[in-house]
Amino acid sequence: MQRIYDSKLQQLVDFVTLEEGKVGMYVCGPTVQSSPHIGHLRSALAYDLMRRWFTAQGKRVTFVRNVTDIDDKILDGAKALQEQGNDEKWWALAYRVEREFTAAYDALGILAPTYEPRATANIMQMQELIKTLIERGHAYQAADGSANVYFDTQSWPEYGALTRQSLEQMEPAADGDPLGKKTSTDFALWKAHKDDEPISASWDSPWGRGRPGWHIECSAMAKRYLGDTFDIHGGGLDLRFPHHENEMAQSNAAGDGFAKHWIHNGLVNTGGQKMSKSLGNSLFAQDLLQSAKPIVLRYFLIQAHYRSVLEYTANSLQEAASAFQRIESVLQRLEPFDETITSLNGEARVEDLPEEFTQAMLDDFGTPEALAVVHGTVTAINTALDAKNESLLVGRESGSAQLEVLMKQLVAMLDVLGLDPRAEHWRAGISSEDSKTEQAFETLVEALLTEREEARANKNFVRSDEIRDHLDGAGISIEDHASGTRWSVK
Repeated sequence: MQRIYDSKLQQLVDFVTLEEGKVGMYVCGPTVQSSPHIGHLRSALAYDLMRRWFTAQGKRVTFVRNVTDIDDKILDGAKALQEQGNDEKWWALAYRVEREFTAAYDALGILAPTYEPRATANIMQMQELIKTLIERGHAYQAADGSANVYFDTQSWPEYGALTRQSLEQMEPAADGDPLGKKTSTDFALWKAHKDDEPISASWDSPWGRGRPGWHIECSAMAKRYLGDTFDIHGGGLDLRFPHHENEMAQSNAAGDGFAKHWIHNGLVNTGGQKMSKSLGNSLFAQDLLQSAKPIVLRYFLIQAHYRSVLEYTANSLQEAASAFQRIESVLQRLEPFDETITSLNGEARVEDLPEEFTQAMLDDFGTPEALAVVHGTVTAINTALDAKNESLLVGRESGSAQLEVLMKQLVAMLDVLGLDPRAEHWRAGISSEDSKTEQAFETLVEALLTEREEARANKNFVRSDEIRDHLDGAGISIEDHASGTRWSVK
């Protein structure tokens, strides 16, 4: 039975889907006002893994991740650029940053969502939801006659249920005009257009020209693409309040069941501090992707359990690269002996996996334990190969069955985790120029290894050792086996 940690219930629960064989997931995507950082990558990857795991279980997943492309922060960002002499419009800024997010997601092998709605394309749905809330007595237009519309938090007794807070414990809502509210905790559903804002950032409505509040956007988009009730709503831990609290309140008050389960991923610390723009310690996706291979960055981001704090240090990516090299090396060792163990490209199923891996993933997506099974399998394969069982793979002689099982299990596990370097996605990421460079590099290394083999055959051990030292100095390690010499980059 799949177990997940429900953030609302604050406990592990059995995950039973609303409709057998199907999973509906809504994940809060980015507000596209500035470039993506490691926190965005970690969150998107956490739900990508859940989606891949549900798919491996044979479930059909409808995965929705929105784009907030109209918001105070976007308008403020465009205004700041204009003050610096850059006349980029707010919508152009939003689109440019959205493309940065998409590129970063693609680089990490994060699957494209089933639907990726933009807030600006769902204004009508938001207005309909606001109308429903007004009709049901849970929203009101500001008394000053402006176009501002607020959710009446006092009208909904369950407000605060997600984060287990009372109204008295809550900070005043930061959006809207405090003078137009009944209560300080009331939050904006519709914001009146301001004279200093571009007219293009507003829409006509029954209450006057304006734009949606942040929270109403996700409620409307989730309902449009997943229906009144769906299985999972996910997002970063920092979204629990006020964003997700407000989403749940307004959707439930409108008569919708909304999310059956809530899941929140942990945040990222850098140097022992929570990452934030105010501290100036943000780790931007572009810099990280230039510091390590994307597949290594993916490996690093899933080493910690999705609910835990992820600690990033100066050595994090180097350590991840060393760990992942063990996986790459065993795949290289296997290449000459069994070409039938090919990448599954997203087609792995639970029955292909070892029981320990399956149990780890069933227990709230336990990737640290799952990776431990991966490395245990790598060790078992290397042990068998080092014991000169390679001939068993070549000839399919008696005793090769267990090694073949281990190989297939390894490939299936890497497929579920999105970590098979031979998969189409990762191979497609290698440019033709990179491919030529890699081919030339391999040719030179193989030529040196051939020369070394000839030197050893002629008992010219001085030259043999010289070649080994040259390769070692270039960062290439070599291993001699009964079937030949293998090399890998350190």
